Amino acid sequence: MISVESLSRYYGEIAAIDQLSFTVKANTVVGFLGRNGAGKSTTLKILAGLLEPSDGSVHIDDHRLQTTDDLFRKKIGYLSEEPPLYREMTVTDYLYFLGRLRGMSKIELDARIPALLDLCQLSDRANWVIDALSLGYRKRVGIAQAIIHEPSLIILDEPTSGLDPQQIKGMRELIRSLSAKATVLLSSHHLSEVSETCDQLLILNDGKLVASGTPEELSTQAQSGHLLKLTLIGKEANIKAHIDSFEGALLEDISVDDLVEVHVRLIGIQPEALIAHLVEQKIGVRSARSTATNLENIFLTLTGANQ
Repeated sequence: MISVESLSRYYGEIAAIDQLSFTVKANTVVGFLGRNGAGKSTTLKILAGLLEPSDGSVHIDDHRLQTTDDLFRKKIGYLSEEPPLYREMTVTDYLYFLGRLRGMSKIELDARIPALLDLCQLSDRANWVIDALSLGYRKRVGIAQAIIHEPSLIILDEPTSGLDPQQIKGMRELIRSLSAKATVLLSSHHLSEVSETCDQLLILNDGKLVASGTPEELSTQAQSGHLLKLTLIGKEANIKAHIDSFEGALLEDISVDDLVEVHVRLIGIQPEALIAHLVEQKIGVRSARSTATNLENIFLTLTGANQ
């Protein structure tokens, strides 16, 4: 299990991440979501042991990451957004080279690499020069080097960046398969790409954690009601009283010009029910527009992307 407590990282007076706290269970896929500059990459680099935090702590399986030994760090596999590849090498030669750098013997690599190529769907590209591969295959080679030593924690920074829809689908399947033997942390600024892949979502904005939970939990939050925008004819006080007294209707905003504009959150009722009630009370309904909230809208609101 991963436990993060009050994690911060400053560059001068600028906080890249600010007081992040969360926990991650073993063998889950966790997505770090947020716009560019939200703090996702900084967080993952700290969890990978590549950056020192300015404050706070990280514990992985009860080991404090900042003070643990090199043997424990070998349990971590990391892929940056731009895969660290030697493009003049073939796929197999590159994986042998990286495996040797990680202290693996030739006997270990002879046994590991064929299975690794099969897992990452690279068997038919094993003898290709990396520079001749498409971006999707280069990303797969990047993942292969990150997991060649069979780490228990795999960290992937924007693994689907730049991929086409078919490649993204294949990458999702690969990532899901990795969680059978490891905990997987990945970052993205595309909610739709990770909501079907991840067991847990952490949404960051301006270096702060603004929401966390399973996709189902966040979807339940998102689907808590409709936002109904009404343009009405009548007295403000009368309109407000009838909305406030109607079960399942929560008045969020009211303004008066020539007409009365109201925003009402509906919980467990349909828009037609409230509209019919208002008409029965002799309140004129000039227009009505209902917007169902969804997970994408919640994400955009939390990250300020819809402002």
